[in-house]
Amino acid sequence: MTEQFDTQLTELYKTSKGATFQCDVTDRICLQFGDISASFKVRDFFIFRRTVKTVNIHEMIFNLSDEYDFEWIESPKNGISKQFTLCEIIQLRELLDGTKFALELNSVLHETLGDHAVL
Repeated sequence: MTEQFDTQLTELYKTSKGATFQCDVTDRICLQFGDISASFKVRDFFIFRRTVKTVNIHEMIFNLSDEYDFEWIESPKNGISKQFTLCEIIQLRELLDGTKFALELNSVLHETLGDHAVL
C-alpha cells in the first residue's frame, strides 16, 4: 500500500476503506483510498477535503434521478478525477475528517509540549 510513497511515513488516520500518512521528508499528506493514491501539500489536502465536503449528500440520498447516483470529484494538482458513489463519498469524508482531526491534535500537542517527545 505505501510502496508508492517515501519510507518516512507516519500513519495519521485509517479506516476500513483507506488510510492517510504524513511524510516528514516531503511535508506531504499521502492518501490511499480504494484505487486512489495521492500525495497533497497540507494546503491542497484541505482544499480537497473542502471539495468533498461540498457534495450535497442529502440531495444524493433523496433525489431518485440516475444523475444523482454518482458525483465527480476532481483534484487536478493531485491527479484525482473520479466518479464516486454515495457510499464512497461518505467513506472518503470519514477518512478526510479523521485526518484533519489527527493533524489538529498533532499541532496542539506540538504547541503544548514543544520539542519534548510524545509517546
